Amino acid sequence: MSTGKYDHLKLDNQLCFPLYACSREVVKRYTPYLNALDLTYTQYVTMMVMWEHKSLTVKAAGEYLHLDSGTLTPLFKKLEEKGLVNRIRSKEDERNLIVSLTKKGEALRDKAVDVPEKLAACVKMEPEKVRQLCDLLHELLDTLA
Repeated sequence: MSTGKYDHLKLDNQLCFPLYACSREVVKRYTPYLNALDLTYTQYVTMMVMWEHKSLTVKAAGEYLHLDSGTLTPLFKKLEEKGLVNRIRSKEDERNLIVSLTKKGEALRDKAVDVPEKLAACVKMEPEKVRQLCDLLHELLDTLA
């Protein structure tokens, strides 16, 4: 079989497509579990950062999540409306917005604790392969950041 000048445009030859399709499928698997928590996937990963750090600036959250402030500002506003976080301006530098976990936000962690295990049951791969894939994706992300 000859290789044509357009072979690099075939869907099967793209790194981006399987990443995109897998991401959509994984998020779809999360949806019923996150609906029970009244969270979107983006809100969920944001809450994961909040559970880990308790309080941080929007800028720091953006670095962890690879999201810009234009995405995070309405996201944190919505989480604040749900009573999960508080947003306050830094006294040292009012340009910095500090987001802190509320008691309700902390309590949600207990309700979410089994979500990763439930999702893992949906993934029909050996745990070691999942770990390897995760490591490779983090490595890729580091090269792109």
